[in-house]
Amino acid sequence: MTDFLHATPDNPLPPVHMVGTFKTHDGLDLRYAVFKGKASPPKGTVVLVQGRNETIEKYAETIADITAAGLWVAAFDLRGQGGSSRLLKNRRLGHVRRFDDYQRDLDAFFEQIVLPDAKLPFFLVGHSTGGLIALASARRIANRVERIVVSAPFLGLASTSPSPRLVRLVARVMCLIGLGGRASRKDKDYSNFSENAVTSDPQRFARNQAILDTYPELALGPPTWRWLHECLKAARKVVSPTYLQSITVPTLVLGPTGDRVASYPEIERMSRYFRAGKLIPINGSEHEVFQEAEKYRAQAMAALLAFIPGGFAEPVRLIEEDGNKDEAAENIAG
Repeated sequence: MTDFLHATPDNPLPPVHMVGTFKTHDGLDLRYAVFKGKASPPKGTVVLVQGRNETIEKYAETIADITAAGLWVAAFDLRGQGGSSRLLKNRRLGHVRRFDDYQRDLDAFFEQIVLPDAKLPFFLVGHSTGGLIALASARRIANRVERIVVSAPFLGLASTSPSPRLVRLVARVMCLIGLGGRASRKDKDYSNFSENAVTSDPQRFARNQAILDTYPELALGPPTWRWLHECLKAARKVVSPTYLQSITVPTLVLGPTGDRVASYPEIERMSRYFRAGKLIPINGSEHEVFQEAEKYRAQAMAALLAFIPGGFAEPVRLIEEDGNKDEAAENIAG
């Protein structure tokens, strides 16, 4: 198991304060790293929860931006991917036995690493699957974090063929008949930019692909049926009005309107009942807003650093797709 971080020529890593592994409730080793912010005294710590098939290295640029704003960053690779313990003999399959395992891993990260070694106050930032984990954990960590930011939370599949409803049904059946550990699709090669569905930025795509080409042990293939079933089941709970109304932690939701992976309409529907949440659409952006073209990524970073205390001291303005200034973010920090 990889227990250190890997830099590549196009992806230098920020200075690392701590790196290692921590133990989960069921004995797995999850890789983590803590990065110091460039301010004294520190302005707090962002706990970063990544998406499926992502690694700490992929967030080097984003971590550098956050630490430059004076915040520490504590990040870890989710179970079953990156430099963390894999769950199946076939290391290429993305798998989870129970979605609650993700939440318990976040609890363990706080208890073993963040609380004893990072700096208050704490903020939670989650992307895609990490966004779903953050939302599902919002009530249990309400006494630990000041604010939450989720980008493109995985609340359901984007419209595809077959339909998201059929995929959900098949995933449930496959788990019921004992085939939840099988791949939900073929293990295709997604290394060509023209075939990707997550970013419109060829440079950032090539940079991230170079990480996996150089360190293939970090790569992940398709999700299992169990993974799909558990995440879609968790998503249905998270979007229920009763659950959303019980969340008290102020939450910023970054919604890429051009998302072809996770459902943006589900994000919009959730925002109608989310009293503690504020939706900021990133018009035209694809799924990975922190890996997107600068005209999209700049909006996401500006919103994040305006919402989290300790970021920008002055109100910031988002940039619309056509380059005009937009005043939608001026009151985010409030």
